[in-house]
Amino acid sequence: MALIVGSVFLLGHKKPNPNLHKIDPYVAKLTTSELHMSVAENFAGGPITYIEGKITNTGDKKITGATVELLFKNSLGETSQQELLPVMVLLFKLPYEDYAPLDQLPLAPGQTREFRLTLEHVTADWDRQVPQMKVVSVNY
Repeated sequence: MALIVGSVFLLGHKKPNPNLHKIDPYVAKLTTSELHMSVAENFAGGPITYIEGKITNTGDKKITGATVELLFKNSLGETSQQELLPVMVLLFKLPYEDYAPLDQLPLAPGQTREFRLTLEHVTADWDRQVPQMKVVSVNY
């Protein structure tokens, strides 16, 4: 019985993947600028927070997706909220603004596009400053 339990444990135990949490070095080729925030109401009357800006691909690959990490700080400089969100780029402005994932409108090398991140909830324990943002994953 002990041999069966031991073999199940050894065969069922997988080694951790060393590449699981590696960040693609190409994320450094995506830069953001002109960040600003706004708040609007959703259809139910609740607040929706938008973070908008521009994203530029300074590398040599066409980008079909990107994820950013947002860190909201409190008045003590501590992280009060952390979010991972996909980058949504502006498709068109008229007759209304529409945003979509990068796979619908890839970002070519050297190209800059307007983007928007949408948050349904932002913690009340937040210093009201634009959160820290960094690109943490990229698809090409």
